[in-house]
Amino acid sequence: QVQLVESGGGSVQAGGSLRLSCLASTSAHSNSCMAWFRQAPSNEREEVATINSFGAVTYADSMRGRFTISQDIAKNTVYLQMNNLKPEDTAMYYCAYSSDWYHCREFADWGPGTQVTVSS
Repeated sequence: QVQLVESGGGSVQAGGSLRLSCLASTSAHSNSCMAWFRQAPSNEREEVATINSFGAVTYADSMRGRFTISQDIAKNTVYLQMNNLKPEDTAMYYCAYSSDWYHCREFADWGPGTQVTVSS
């Protein structure tokens, strides 16, 4: 099991930026995929972005161009830089781990989440 801990959430005004971090346990980055998901109240959880241990990334269409996922393998950390935030970005953001580095599916391990609130 991989332990994940998110940080960096908070409250910002629309147009602002935040950088989320996800610290993973030591073995998480070998042939794996890490992802950020989010879930707003009364909404289904949605995938935000993924990055595998080879650096390949994907984004949800609505976040492309505003959000950037990156990783520091030496620090076992994945980041989500969020720019030009909108009120509809308000949600709990979760980091997740999958051993399926190729398809980036079947995320088995999840962090507790970090709250992002964007005010208009």
